[in-house]
Amino acid sequence: MLKFRKVLVANRGEIAVRVMRTLREMGIASVAICSEPDRTALHVRTADEVRCLGGAEPASSYLDIDGIVAACKETGAEAVHPGYGFLAENPDLPRALERAGIVFIGPPADVLARVGNKTTARRLMREAGVPVIPGMDAPSDDIDELARCAGEIGYPVLIKAAAGGGGKGMRVVREPADLASATHEARSEASASFGDGSIYLERYLDRPRHIEVQVLADGHGHVVHLFERECSLQRRHQKIIEESPSPAVDGALRERMTQTAVTAARAAGYVNAGTVELLLDRERAGEFYFLEVNARLQVEHPVTEMVTGLDLVRLQVGIAAGEPLPFAQGQVTRHGHAIECRIYAEDPSVGFAPSPGTVLLLRPPSGPGLRHDEGVVSGSEVPVYYDPILAKLIAWAPDRDAAVARMIRALGDYVILGVRTPVELLIHLVSSEEFRAGRLHTGLVQELVQGWSPATEADDLVVAAVLARELHGRREVTAGTSGPSRIAGWPTPWQRLGAWDLRGGGR
Repeated sequence: MLKFRKVLVANRGEIAVRVMRTLREMGIASVAICSEPDRTALHVRTADEVRCLGGAEPASSYLDIDGIVAACKETGAEAVHPGYGFLAENPDLPRALERAGIVFIGPPADVLARVGNKTTARRLMREAGVPVIPGMDAPSDDIDELARCAGEIGYPVLIKAAAGGGGKGMRVVREPADLASATHEARSEASASFGDGSIYLERYLDRPRHIEVQVLADGHGHVVHLFERECSLQRRHQKIIEESPSPAVDGALRERMTQTAVTAARAAGYVNAGTVELLLDRERAGEFYFLEVNARLQVEHPVTEMVTGLDLVRLQVGIAAGEPLPFAQGQVTRHGHAIECRIYAEDPSVGFAPSPGTVLLLRPPSGPGLRHDEGVVSGSEVPVYYDPILAKLIAWAPDRDAAVARMIRALGDYVILGVRTPVELLIHLVSSEEFRAGRLHTGLVQELVQGWSPATEADDLVVAAVLARELHGRREVTAGTSGPSRIAGWPTPWQRLGAWDLRGGGR
C-alpha cells in the first residue's frame, strides 16, 4: 500500500482547512494553493507549504491544472485532494495527475467522466434499473432542440449544467418565452464555475424532498453506504441546511434508497467517497428518482460523520492509497441526529446577494455536540471572486428535537461582524413549525423567507466597525487571555454596551 507523506489540497476556504486538519492527524504534510487575493487566507495559514498560482480569477488559479501539477512537482506532493467545486469533478485533473505519477484522492478519471457528467450518468443509471427523472440524456447547445425537448418533457423544466453541481448553472423555466434567456444565464454560470458550459433539461418536480446517500467504495470491490441525509432546505438550488437522518425516511424506505445508491455506485464502477442524490416525490408516497452522482466529498459530509463517528477524509485518503475499507456494511452504525447550517457571506434580505468584505470578528458558539468548520477567522478578507461560504455549524444530539434545540441555541450565540450572513434567517428557519415538524421540501426556504426581515439595523455594521477598532487598537491583549473579553487597561466594548446582540438591541 502507498504511504503518502505530502498531499496538495486543490481548493480553498473551509473544505481546504478541514482536509488539512485530517492530514495533520494522519502525519501527512499539506500543500495549499492560492490566488493572489487569498495569500493571507486561513487555508494558506493552515498548510505546511503554499504555492500561489495566479490572479483572482479561478481560471488562473484554482482551475489551473498545469499549475497544480507543477506545484505538486515543486513541493514533492504525492497526491491531490480536490475538495469540492472547482476541479473536483473534472476528469482532466486526474488524467493530468496520472501522467505525472501523482495520485488523485477521488474517483478515477473514467468514473468521473461517467458520473460527473449528469447526462451520461442518467443513461448509465437507467440501464442499471435505477429510476430516473424524465429529461434529456445528452447536452445540447441548440435552442430549438432545447425548446422541442422542453415541450415534450412539459413545463416547468429545469436547466442544469452537465458538469459540476452545487446549484451552479441551474435555472427553473416555467414559460417557453423564458427558455432562451435562462439557457444563456445557465451556460455562462456553468462555464465560469466548471470550465464547461454544457447544459441539459429535465422535468422540474414541484417541491420534492432532496435526499442523498453517502457511499464509499474501495479498489477491492467493496461498496457500502453511510445512510442518508436530508438536503431539502435550499436557496437558488443550493443547500443551506442539511440533516441526518431524514425525518421523512423510515426503515423500509431507507433500505430501498440506500440499496439503490449502492447499485448506482456499482454500476458506475465507483471508487472513493461519493454521494447518490435522489428526489423523493411528495405527491407519491415512497416514490423517488435518481438525480445525480456527486463524485466528490459533499459540503454536508459533517452530518454523516457526526452520526456515524467516521472521518470521511481519512477514509478517502486510505482508499486512494490502495487500502480496503476497514469495515463491512453491517459494521456501520448510526447514532443520534445531526443538523448542519451553512454560514455564507450574503444578505438574505436582498435576494441572498453576496456580502464581500472583512470579517471584523468571528466568535463561533461552543458547547456539547457542536462542531464548527470554518474557512475564515477574525480579520479575514472575503473576496468577490469565489463561492461566499464562510463556515458550517453542525449540532449533534441524541434525537432530532434535542438537535433542533441545540442548533437554535448555537445560532443565537453565533457572533460574526463585518459581513452580512444568513444567521438570523437560519434561526427563523430552524425555529419554524414546518422545520420542527419535519415537513420539508425544496421550496420551503422561499416560502418562509416571504414576509421575513432581519431585526438587525444597518447601523449594526457601524457598531461592528467601532468594536473592531477598539478590539484591534494599540493596546496589547493581556497575556494568557484570548478573545475580546480582556484588553489591558480598557473596559471592553462588551462591558460598556451591556448585554446586546446583532438581532437588535439589548437582551
